Amino acid sequence: SVLSRYENQITILSDYLEEFPETDEPVWILGRQHHLNTDKSKLLLDISARLWFTYRRKFSPIGGTGPSSDAGWGCMLRCGQMMLAQALICRHLGRDWQWEKHKKQPEEYHRILRCFLDRKDCCYSIHQMAQMGVGEGKSIGEWFGPNTVAQVLKKLALFDEWNSLAVYVSMDNTVVIEDIKKMCWSPAQSSSVAHSSAHLHRSALGHKNSAGLCPGWKPLLLIIPLRLGINHINPVYIDAFKECFKMPQSLGALGGKPNNAYYFIGFLGNELIYLDPHTTQSFVDSEENGTVDDKSFHCQQAPHRMKIMNLDPSVALGFFCKEECDFDNWCSLVQKEILKQQSLRMFELVQKHPPHWPPFIPPAKPEVTTTGAELIESTDKLFELEEEFEILSV
Repeated sequence: SVLSRYENQITILSDYLEEFPETDEPVWILGRQHHLNTDKSKLLLDISARLWFTYRRKFSPIGGTGPSSDAGWGCMLRCGQMMLAQALICRHLGRDWQWEKHKKQPEEYHRILRCFLDRKDCCYSIHQMAQMGVGEGKSIGEWFGPNTVAQVLKKLALFDEWNSLAVYVSMDNTVVIEDIKKMCWSPAQSSSVAHSSAHLHRSALGHKNSAGLCPGWKPLLLIIPLRLGINHINPVYIDAFKECFKMPQSLGALGGKPNNAYYFIGFLGNELIYLDPHTTQSFVDSEENGTVDDKSFHCQQAPHRMKIMNLDPSVALGFFCKEECDFDNWCSLVQKEILKQQSLRMFELVQKHPPHWPPFIPPAKPEVTTTGAELIESTDKLFELEEEFEILSV
């Protein structure tokens, strides 16, 4: 049986290899460079290690009476899950972690997977994302764009104490260094008002705070929604867009074609490499011991590619900075590689908060206990908390 599994793996790898052309050009996957002529196997392992989220069916109805499958409408939500999952892998296991079928994985890996299971009590489930999208003007079952998914992840992250991410979504194609540092260094509660309000909600929910104030840099998930053209991507942005996949902080990009979302993880020449969520699989739950049967969460088929000029101009770039030095390094790379073109810039990086913008107030973190695999008792209470902190941040 061991030999059979080995032969099956070789067959899968062979299928991969047939999809790549013979070329001396490097392949870039989320900040890592691979050469087809010398390390094809490493490239393929790197791609298959990414968590792959697809359409699912037969999960509990969203909201109790809503859809029990996201086929046909949930592809951008699944892509958002993939980008976030890559950030969590980097946070807990490191960028160089590799997945191998039938190999025992650390508990953190299964805990990450449990965050995304299709259940209403999992903090980044399709249930939580779809219902949080209602606050962004999207009905359950309606297709999301890259920016909407970014806003939903930003709000859901407030309820996730285990991963404790600071999620920054840029506005007006502008990344503000001062605001990011303020957010990543802010204590667990940024104001006495937020503290007392969260205390009331916590008492109502019967939760006790176990986190307390945790000074230090909160790992940063940086998402930059962009419009790289009107109806088609402007060729002037292509080099800068590709350069983002070379950065060690890269989480890839959300995008695709109208109503057809993909998670882009790298490129070869002028072709983008992506994971495709448009496969419908059955709902998978965790086992009694907390592990997850993960075979369906890793794409073991040939990676898809598309010409970069076929990309819809509406995209969202993702980056992860575990430490402040990672963010400082990212800023240096952006200045050197992205902003060197003085004509049309893909986005702006500024030191200070623009004076004509409203004041920046770091999102307040509610005092509810979460573990990353459980959230709060009901989505209604999630909305109550979310609305309260929306008011506080105005």
